Amino acid sequence: MSILQKIAEIESEMARTQKNKATAHHLGLLKARLAKLRRELITPKGGGGATGEGFDVAKTGDARIGFVGFPSVGKSTLLSNLAGVYSEVAAYEFTTLTTVPGVIRYKGAKIQLLDLPGIIEGAKDGKGRGRQVIAVARTCSLLLVVLDVLKPLQHKKLIEKEMEGFGIRLNMGPPPISFRRKDKGGINLTSTVTQTELDMETVKCILSEYRISSADVCLRCDANADQLIDVVEGNRVYIPCIYVLNKIDQISVEELDLIYRIAHCVPISAHHRWNFDDLLEKMWDYLQLVRIYTKPKGQLPDYSSPVVLRIGRTSVEDFCGKIHKHLITNFKYAQVWGSSVKHNPQKVGREHILQDEDVIQIVKK
Repeated sequence: MSILQKIAEIESEMARTQKNKATAHHLGLLKARLAKLRRELITPKGGGGATGEGFDVAKTGDARIGFVGFPSVGKSTLLSNLAGVYSEVAAYEFTTLTTVPGVIRYKGAKIQLLDLPGIIEGAKDGKGRGRQVIAVARTCSLLLVVLDVLKPLQHKKLIEKEMEGFGIRLNMGPPPISFRRKDKGGINLTSTVTQTELDMETVKCILSEYRISSADVCLRCDANADQLIDVVEGNRVYIPCIYVLNKIDQISVEELDLIYRIAHCVPISAHHRWNFDDLLEKMWDYLQLVRIYTKPKGQLPDYSSPVVLRIGRTSVEDFCGKIHKHLITNFKYAQVWGSSVKHNPQKVGREHILQDEDVIQIVKK
């Protein structure tokens, strides 16, 4: 029996099983089996597998944004009008067959844009070139899910389902669950909040599918079986996502007001270049980038080309690492001007956390 047949069998069994406390252990076991089969499907036997011709685009710039969507929703037009890159545009489906890269400069940051080929329903099961498309999507800092405004919600649900099948979690953070394997001692389950779904039996059922008989599991939220499986699998990626509703020139103002209520959504018209400012601003917010300006000794700060860092990695040590890996070995202290310090300038050490548009001067030993 092939992997796809096994997946279909488990999915139909899950659909037939009623959800209640008596079946929770059985459903947890089925979900764990399904996650293992999906992992086998994504990573074929014999190593990582080739990404396919035209899919392995070199990562450049400070961030990478991927355009994901069904065929003929306007991804290529959006890339052409945003970055000035010619990605073949036509009125028929599947015009783009490989990844087309483009670059934009926004607020001093260099951002790489990738126009990925259209995915189809069943991409997570290996249909079309879905496997390669979503493998590239996993490497992006932000995803723009481009939807046709005339059928947005049905496409949105289908794409979310395909992404979930590949271990991509959109607009989510890792669940607050700690998991540590042990050599002996059995399963030790602790929780800091009351659990409504997971109990000791369900956790044991899920871990037994992975042949884990001894582990420490700590639940810091009201967790479900899917979240525990995500933590055990350990190969999930959590990517921010913006839903870009294209072709708004085809709908009324009243419909546009309704669309604005959808979370994480920006309505645009790629053809007429409507609402691009709003889209770029939202892209910048979701990327969470921090710009740091350098100031050579005795000179004015260089505001033309900032050093761009990601939020969460904005210490002086991270800044030095971005410029040169050996800079931190000769580091004595830094002078900082900006919102992260009380005095301008202020002498700081390597642990100091920088904020957006700070100016820094490194003093060597």
